[in-house]
Amino acid sequence: MKEFLIKFGKVVKEKRKATGLSQEAFAYKVGIDRAYYSSIENGKHNLSLLQIKKIADGLNISIKELFEKM
Repeated sequence: MKEFLIKFGKVVKEKRKATGLSQEAFAYKVGIDRAYYSSIENGKHNLSLLQIKKIADGLNISIKELFEKM
């Protein structure tokens, strides 16, 4: 399970970096605490579907696209 969270975090980080936003700016944009968002990118939190939806919306992609590289 931990490996999945780490892979997911790497995908999110890669896609966030492609937007040119810092962790702090992106977390603010999607309404997630910056420290919590950082832990998502580092694979330390099993997030809810609502958090995944917020991230996908913030990246202007579908939820499906977040999982394509998994």
